[in-house]
Amino acid sequence: MNLQTPTVRSLIFIDELMVEGTSKGNHMTIAVLLKQVPDTTAKISVNGGRVDENAVSKWSFSPYDEYALESALQLKESAGGEIVAITAGPARCEKLLRDAAAVGADTLVHVSAENINDFDSIQVQNLLAAAVQKSGASVVFCGKQAADTNAGSTGPGVAELIGASCVTLVSEVSSDGGGYTATRPSSAGHEKVAVSAPCVFAFDKGICEMRRPNVRGIMMAKKKPIETWSVEDLGVDIGANGVNIDSHSPPAEKPPGQKFEGADSVSTVVSKLRDEANVI
Repeated sequence: MNLQTPTVRSLIFIDELMVEGTSKGNHMTIAVLLKQVPDTTAKISVNGGRVDENAVSKWSFSPYDEYALESALQLKESAGGEIVAITAGPARCEKLLRDAAAVGADTLVHVSAENINDFDSIQVQNLLAAAVQKSGASVVFCGKQAADTNAGSTGPGVAELIGASCVTLVSEVSSDGGGYTATRPSSAGHEKVAVSAPCVFAFDKGICEMRRPNVRGIMMAKKKPIETWSVEDLGVDIGANGVNIDSHSPPAEKPPGQKFEGADSVSTVVSKLRDEANVI
């Protein structure tokens, strides 16, 4: 997969580069791709060789997606425009969209797929790419990877499908009205990458603090309509699933800990730390 396109160059060519992007007079639409995953505090159980989603007590934003949403909100506040929050999955994902609306997302799009877990990464990317194109967005924000699968393929995959530049491990994005500059880590510290639309930014953990919805935002979010698109509505052929999962299994239980008391056990503890734990 070759994601290097002529729209990505060194920052020193920024004036030459940013002639194809969104100009100050144009309306900027940012699509933020969000995924609902089990909360980090939720207990995961396996039943019949599969993770029992019905037993998950709490669902939340995939953490890196939160940074993508917050960065989109900051870019909207500084440069104007509209944020389209897009998620794919079963009906429970609508809460995720309501939460996004409560902090400032303008348009909510639910790609309805009750059997989303039967899709592989490429099929999901096809759905999301089609939804992005239908939304009219030319700038896409997403997390660098999902907290449940950790695949890290959504950003580059969607970029390839919509013919966009892709910058990963992003911590910040700014716009001067003609293009976009992303900050990301490099071997020398940090580097700035200038791109023009269409472009996809996959976010790492940033320095920004996540905003939380207030009462007014929550009430307004309850009234905001959600556009529900089916696979048929998107008119995309997602193809056949290329991955088969035989079964899920929980990790092996940790052995019970060892407890030592009294001064007489000091030599034993030191020996175990040196010979078994290899920490001294």
